[in-house]
Amino acid sequence: MVDGKLAGFAEYRDHTEQRVFFHTEIDDAFAGQGLAADLVQEALTDVRATGKRIVPICSYVAGFLLKHEEFGDLTDPVTPEVKAWLRTQLS
Repeated sequence: MVDGKLAGFAEYRDHTEQRVFFHTEIDDAFAGQGLAADLVQEALTDVRATGKRIVPICSYVAGFLLKHEEFGDLTDPVTPEVKAWLRTQLS
C-alpha cells in the first residue's frame, strides 16, 4: 500500500512446505520506484519466518533470487510436478 492505495501484489500458493510464487505485479502508477523489489523482499522474508521453501515460477521472483543470494538456502527448483500442481490449483 502506498498512500492507502494498492500498489502491487505477489501471488502464490502454498504446496506442502513450499510457497510457490507465480505472479508479481506493480500498478503502472507506481512503476520505477523499486516497489516490486521491496514487495518480493518482504514476501521472501515472510517465507523464511514461516519455515517454508520458495519455488520461483514467477520470472520476477526468479530474477530477484539471482541477485539476492541470501535466500538461496530457501529456494527449490521449479519442476514439472510443481508446475502441474499449480495448474490444477489455478484452474
